[in-house]
Amino acid sequence: MIRVECLPSAAHAPAEPVAIWFGSRRVDVRSVLDRWYGADQRWWKGETGEGVYIVRLDEATGTWELAAVVGE
Repeated sequence: MIRVECLPSAAHAPAEPVAIWFGSRRVDVRSVLDRWYGADQRWWKGETGEGVYIVRLDEATGTWELAAVVGE
């Protein structure tokens, strides 16, 4: 399980990830490349200094998951 740090955004817009925590290691999200939504789930594709990660939020439980590591 991971933890995602988010920065609140404008009214009625979902918060955007600014860092992904892998245990005690913090990885900054440089930019959000894409985002998409499903029923009770949201995904973000974020560029970091380590590569591109896709994270998923289960809105019903508030649980974050690393959905994918995008290769070059």
